Amino acid sequence: MNKAAAPLPPEGGPMTAPRPGESQLDSSEMILNMGPQHPSTHGVLRVVLKLDGERVVDAECVIGYLHRGVEKIGEHRTYMQFNPYVDRMDYVSAVSNGLGYCEAVEKLQGVVAPARAQVVRVLLAELNRISSHIVWLGTHALDIGAMTPVFYSFREREEILKIFEKYCGARLTTHAFRIGGLQWDLYDDFEADVRRFCRNFPARVDEYETLLTENRIWRQRTVGVGKLDAATCKALGVTGPVLRAAGVAWDLRKTQPYSGYENFSFEIPVGENGDTFDRYRVRLQEMRQSCRIIAQAVDALPGGPILAKIPKVFKPPVGEVYHSIEAPKGELGFYIVSDGGLQPYRLRVRPPSFVNLQALRGMVRGALVADVVAIIGSIDIVLGEVDR
Repeated sequence: MNKAAAPLPPEGGPMTAPRPGESQLDSSEMILNMGPQHPSTHGVLRVVLKLDGERVVDAECVIGYLHRGVEKIGEHRTYMQFNPYVDRMDYVSAVSNGLGYCEAVEKLQGVVAPARAQVVRVLLAELNRISSHIVWLGTHALDIGAMTPVFYSFREREEILKIFEKYCGARLTTHAFRIGGLQWDLYDDFEADVRRFCRNFPARVDEYETLLTENRIWRQRTVGVGKLDAATCKALGVTGPVLRAAGVAWDLRKTQPYSGYENFSFEIPVGENGDTFDRYRVRLQEMRQSCRIIAQAVDALPGGPILAKIPKVFKPPVGEVYHSIEAPKGELGFYIVSDGGLQPYRLRVRPPSFVNLQALRGMVRGALVADVVAIIGSIDIVLGEVDR
């Protein structure tokens, strides 16, 4: 049907149900549920699409299918007991979750982790960033119809998971950190394993680019699709690769350094158009920069203790703290209120997947149904973190 797309209604509140006797749709429009079972929604996300033919007129995200009350659980556990729970939010980035929580509690208590622990934290967090981006790359390409990249990318992810498993016994929900530092020091061959990975990985990223970057089908599906400008990103609080793809060089590792990131040399990749293709390019470059940080950290690994002196009965002073880190998907923040007891009086998480997801509505309006799949994938959400 070759007709011009109908003008989009102004973007406002949620899609409302019609009153009795009225119709919300004209003769060419329909409502379509995408999810919560759809594989390309990357979890149990339901997107209610209002369509005019194949074109999206409006969209509404329906979340909550994976809600587990993680923040309320945190208010009924001691600070130490809650530590493993954060690994289960963004389960693809468990190491970063643990880093953000531990540093928030340390900031509240006034504890500084030893130098060796901080460098190891950077090492593991950057390995986790690569692992997270690799999962995104393989699944995003698979959503769009490219099957080969998922086999290539998971090959490298397996090497990272082997390092995690040898370090702490876990592959996915990697509980690597403790409040005050680390529980375990590095295993004997850790440095050799990491150096081997750093030698091989840049060539692997070249292979990803050979498969996709100049592929005409890939470019047709991503260039100009799901544009999001810098002003909209700032208004919505969007962070991470989605913000940087819009041309904003904002990375908490540079702007608000933590865990010694100010001691490492790396660049912040940015895009120009804020489209799906730019988000892809930014994440590829971020993997290269993470490999660069890891190589520096291995060479600068100091000796010494791995855990600060903290009381066995851990009761932070009365007060409140907000601390955020640059997780693979954006700004991950923890707000904790202490009443001087063994458990947080209030605990609130600022998850990047949840905040970034609110940009989806504006990104898909005017796009085709097939583009919705590409746009959701380009945001890189995990519903365990969205719903918590």
